[in-house]
Amino acid sequence: MGQKTILVADDDASIRALLRQLLQDEGYAVQEAATGVEVVDKVKEASPDLVIMDVRMPELDGIEALSRVKGASPRTAVLIMTAFGSSNAAIRAMELGAFDYVTKPFELDKINHTVGKVFEYQDLAQEVEVLRGEISSLVQTERIVGNSPPMQEVYKTIGKVAKADATVLITGESGTGKELVAEALHYNSSRRAGPLVKVSCAALPETLLEAELFGHEKGSFTGALTQRRGRFELADKGTIFLDEIGEMSLQTQTKLLRVLQDRKIERLGSSLPIKVDIRVICATNKDLQKQVEQAKFRDDLFYRLNVINIPMPPLRDRKEDIPALVEHFLAKHRYSATAQPAAISEEALRRLLEYDWPGNVRELENVIERAVVLSRGQIITSRELPFGDHEGDREEEGDEVPSERSFFKKSVAQFEKDLIMKALRDAGGNRSKAAEMLGIYRRLLYAKIKEYGLEGFPAKSR
Repeated sequence: MGQKTILVADDDASIRALLRQLLQDEGYAVQEAATGVEVVDKVKEASPDLVIMDVRMPELDGIEALSRVKGASPRTAVLIMTAFGSSNAAIRAMELGAFDYVTKPFELDKINHTVGKVFEYQDLAQEVEVLRGEISSLVQTERIVGNSPPMQEVYKTIGKVAKADATVLITGESGTGKELVAEALHYNSSRRAGPLVKVSCAALPETLLEAELFGHEKGSFTGALTQRRGRFELADKGTIFLDEIGEMSLQTQTKLLRVLQDRKIERLGSSLPIKVDIRVICATNKDLQKQVEQAKFRDDLFYRLNVINIPMPPLRDRKEDIPALVEHFLAKHRYSATAQPAAISEEALRRLLEYDWPGNVRELENVIERAVVLSRGQIITSRELPFGDHEGDREEEGDEVPSERSFFKKSVAQFEKDLIMKALRDAGGNRSKAAEMLGIYRRLLYAKIKEYGLEGFPAKSR
């Protein structure tokens, strides 16, 4: 994929020379910089593939230079060099987007290995971008996770109506994934090369919603300083998705009905009709039929919108999809971009399956994201879940916890302690080896050793 370019930045000329020789021997094109300002200027000029930069730089320190480098050239990877023990600087560098850091004094093999990892990742990311442009739009459908009977019906309906231009009304509670269905309909339609324009009817005041949808002429209302195209115009040759359509006022409903009938819009402040070639997809968490009966929604507009109805099932009605959704969100919200997805304990998964999920899939995603952070990307237990009384995690408190449950909890804890003690004995006290034998992370083993008071186990023979 062409010769890779690297900018080496350090105020120590001997270190720059050493790295230059090392990297040139590996076939890389190498430039040098002695100050943070010089780093930023050279990145703006040439956008190298990689910057290897000391955290302590004259004129502009490495952390600030890193921030400016990522702003000027997001595709440029940055490898930070820090003094041994400078953990705060390393953490801050990673937060700002550094690919990795190495500590001084460093081993040359370590530098070579890390640089190789940077370019391997970049090449892979480039391949993914190419593939993204080539793969079919079916990937958009695959963002909807679940294989339960209710979801199978959703997939069947999407497959039947995606290619048609018929108006679709997606109904269901908040958080069920209505927007994902709209995306799947668009990206599997003949309009997929055109725009998908999304509008939340609940997010804007009524006067602003009209201007947002239909556009406006200069001077049509206070604050209209220029002419502006509306969302319907922007969606020409594509799809417009009107979310929370039940929040739209009767006045705007009348204008929307006219658009659906004539496929023409008029900007605010103008009587000139503008023809638009669009497909309309709407979504609501309200019962529009009941809204019609209460005179809060136009019946003629309801019939226009409800040509094809796709009802989204609440998560409580498709709980068999929860394990797959959990795996999906664990991968999506991994603790860092390069980390493996966290694992989830059986007890935690059981709690997720028992919960009724009033916020549906969106609530489940938020719960998993929170749990990944609290567990630091390791093992998610019921302690990291925000609902329930966690009685299985408490010590016995009078009669709040049934004695049978306390006995079970103590038995499990004793069994766990015995397993850990056996592994430590078999490993000769080597905790890393013991963790490997138990099939758990070292961090979890250390926590359990502390919990069970096994810090000095097994005692060393004299």
